[in-house]
Amino acid sequence: MHCVKQLRIIEKRERCEIMDSYITIDGWRSNIRFSSAHIIHEYEKCGRLHGHTYAVHVKVFGKPDSKGIILDFAVLKDTLRAITDELDHHVLVPKKSSIIKIGEESKSVKIEALGKTFVFPKEDCVFLQIESTSAENLAKLILERLIDKTDFPKTIESIEIGVDEGYGQGARISKKIN
Repeated sequence: MHCVKQLRIIEKRERCEIMDSYITIDGWRSNIRFSSAHIIHEYEKCGRLHGHTYAVHVKVFGKPDSKGIILDFAVLKDTLRAITDELDHHVLVPKKSSIIKIGEESKSVKIEALGKTFVFPKEDCVFLQIESTSAENLAKLILERLIDKTDFPKTIESIEIGVDEGYGQGARISKKIN
């Protein structure tokens, strides 16, 4: 009797259609991280200069190829490391902010907002085409850069990026690409 029940369960599993397949990379464990300083003027506490060690995570949803591979992990890791290297050990400056005023000189950057003035060496800053340097906006920026820099096969359906501001808190965003 027990063998018959097991056989029925196996038969049902074989008839099930696989719905979603994905691969995932954990930025903490795979060392896809960057440390940066930023100011989020929209929030009082975060309106002070502070920093984080961020980790970038990725999930890629798609259909496995004939060898059973969705996408080469090395392609994702290399591209994400190139993106995070551009951000690492810099002050993140949101160029599209409606709150801050950015003054660029030959060797320095002056940022003014809400009665505060910050001056940084220009070489220590990275200028980002985002409204603020929130984890949500950084996730969106990294997702867009990953899509731009990677030639994804037609079998890839969507990509999710996660950006953690330390362990246990972060933002996730996904996009359908095919």
